[in-house]
Amino acid sequence: MSRPQVIDDQEHERVHDRVAAIDVAKDTGMVCTRTPHPARPGTQRATVWTVKARMGAVRALGRQLKNDGIEIVTLESTSDYWRIWFFVLEACGLAVQLVHAAQAKNLPGRPKTDKLDAMWLARLTELGLLRASFVPPKAIRDLRDYTRARTRLVQERTRCWQRLEKLLEGALVKVSSVASKLTTLSAQDMITAMIAGQRDPDQLAALARGSMKAKHDDLVQALDGMFDDHHGELAALLLDQIAFLDARIAQLGARAAELAAAMPAAWGVDGDGTTGPHAGATADAPVLNAVARLAEIPGVSEMLARSIIAETGLDMTRFPTAAHLVSWAGLCPSARQSGPRARPGKKGQGDTWLRGSLGQAAVGASRTATFLGERYSRIVRRRGKAKAQVAVARSILVIIWHLLSNPEARFTDLGYGYYQARLDTDRRLNNHIRQIQALGFAVTITKAA
Repeated sequence: MSRPQVIDDQEHERVHDRVAAIDVAKDTGMVCTRTPHPARPGTQRATVWTVKARMGAVRALGRQLKNDGIEIVTLESTSDYWRIWFFVLEACGLAVQLVHAAQAKNLPGRPKTDKLDAMWLARLTELGLLRASFVPPKAIRDLRDYTRARTRLVQERTRCWQRLEKLLEGALVKVSSVASKLTTLSAQDMITAMIAGQRDPDQLAALARGSMKAKHDDLVQALDGMFDDHHGELAALLLDQIAFLDARIAQLGARAAELAAAMPAAWGVDGDGTTGPHAGATADAPVLNAVARLAEIPGVSEMLARSIIAETGLDMTRFPTAAHLVSWAGLCPSARQSGPRARPGKKGQGDTWLRGSLGQAAVGASRTATFLGERYSRIVRRRGKAKAQVAVARSILVIIWHLLSNPEARFTDLGYGYYQARLDTDRRLNNHIRQIQALGFAVTITKAA
């Protein structure tokens, strides 16, 4: 017989006497409050009504709920429709929690209407059965808008380069088969010359720069196509769109840098003890600013650091442990255990924007001679590239949690030979001996002088 395990309730599991829940739609919200019944002690009473999703109506609702002594208000995260309810009610001084639809899902077999959904949501809130989702403060939300907009434009720019490559393939120009990518200066010079009317492959190949000059003969053959004026007109439009996107991406990146620097929680401390938006930017500072702290991790640039901060925020108390943050990001499978059998569960969706940034960081770190690079190399041989990338992304996120939890912490690389230095020599010898003996040979081991 095993020893009984005592588990205390978490904060979100506390039972409330006065609660409200709102089933959110685009134009309206179905509000349900549960309060003690005035004539029947020990029982609750539900009140349900519809409120327009307008600033004035939501403010009036906030004042009413405040006067009724409502302890907590629950919203289901339906598209972006929850925002007006969350921000306005929060500004009215109410405790508001946003819950995922999977948390508030109705039971099978129950009828489903807006009224019944609101009542069910209020009942779950009253019993403390809902876990609130992470909603960052306004400064982080503003930074998130800029970093996400920049990411979308970067994706659109990539699509433009892909359209340009498809256009060249249609014109029988195979320059992308010789150049590593069309974004190189040599390839851009050749495309610009073709747009201007140059069709001679030798003249175009002569525009190669640097290491591309050694590929002159291949370039001559690749540039011998059927590129005509209509291809040139379409290519010019794509290059103009790429130039426009480049300017907007730089603009959003600069604005994101300003917002990140303006957050007091992200400031560092210089050697003389001063702090501010530009403090802690040098390696010798006693406390680095948050962006510089994360940028020391292999594969994480300053722009990626800002994108990560925009998703996770700077307050790591919201995630009690690094494992909570990893689970929230969707980088670990759920637990599936029954009796003696344990099976791997499905991975949650998590924060797709955060996973995208961590994926970029993992790809960058995999090419470095660091602990993270060695970790990728060890896993990719056994599990493949996808699992190795996720494993390194998870390791990076754990490092980020520790760096943001303690502003004085600094990243220290364990080194590329971390695993090799900790391998059991005798165990490795025995493994190799068994493999050689299996081939029919006798083995004698003598230690080198």
